Amino acid sequence: MKFKAFLTDDGITLLEKRFVPALDKMGRICHLYLTKDHAFFLHNLLNGDGVQSIAQFRKESLFQDYRISSQNDDRIAFAIDLGLLHRALRSSVSISGQGQGDVTTGYNRLQVKLAKKLTPNSQQPTPFLTFESKGYKSAVIQDVPISKPLSRADVMELQSALDMAQDLPQTLVQGPDLLQLQSFVDRLKHVGDLLNITVTQYGDLHLQLTNTLVTLGAEFRKLPVVGVQVQVPAGNENMSAQSRTKSAIERGEALSVANSKSLKVQLAINGT
Repeated sequence: MKFKAFLTDDGITLLEKRFVPALDKMGRICHLYLTKDHAFFLHNLLNGDGVQSIAQFRKESLFQDYRISSQNDDRIAFAIDLGLLHRALRSSVSISGQGQGDVTTGYNRLQVKLAKKLTPNSQQPTPFLTFESKGYKSAVIQDVPISKPLSRADVMELQSALDMAQDLPQTLVQGPDLLQLQSFVDRLKHVGDLLNITVTQYGDLHLQLTNTLVTLGAEFRKLPVVGVQVQVPAGNENMSAQSRTKSAIERGEALSVANSKSLKVQLAINGT
C-alpha cells in the first residue's frame, strides 16, 4: 500500500484556506479516501450518525506526480484529525513562503505520502500522513497521525455508502447556513429521533419532528434550486407551513423523507 504526491500551490491554498477549516467545523475526525482519480473527505458515511458530508476533488485539483497503489483496486482510506491536518498545511505554507516550487529539483515543493514510523515506547510502527517541505539547504518533515488504513471490506463498505450518497434526486436546494441548520437539528434530538424532511421544487425546506406531546418544526423558504424547478403556486403565501408542505406533496412537487437521528448533507466539490 503506497501513496505519494506533491501538493500544488493551488491545492494547498484550496485546502488550507477554504475546505479543511470548513470541514473541521462539521467534525474533527473524517475519512480521507484516495482513489486513482479522486480524493474524498468523508464525514460519518460508515456510522451514519451525525452530519454526513462529502467533499470530492479531482486529483489534478490538488496534486502533481500523484502515485497510488494498493491491493484494494488502488484505493486507500483512513481516518484523520482535520485540526492536525490544517496545522500541518498552515506550517508548510509558512515554511515554504508560498513560493513557486521547482518541478525539476523538488525544492520548495510540498510532498505528501503515507509512512510508518516507530514512535517512543512503541514496538509497532504507527501510520502517518507525512508532509515534507524541501529547501535548498534543509527539509522540514511533519507527521500527521492517522488510523490504520481500512481493510478491503471496510473500503468496499465506504465505497458503497459513497455511491448511495451520491445518488442525487432530480431537485436539490441550496440549504441555509450549515452550522445553523445542524444546531437546530441537534436541539430537536432532545425531543425525538425521527425527523421529517421535505424539499419542494420551488425551494422550500421544511423540517418537522413530532412526538406524543408536541410538534416542532422549521421552514426555510425560497432557497436556490438546482435541477427540476417549478413556479410557486398561487395563494401559497396565505397558507400555513404544514398546509404548503402537504399541498406540494399531493401535487408531486415535493419529496418527503423520515430521517432517524442524523442529517445528511452533501458537498460535491469537484474542483476546477
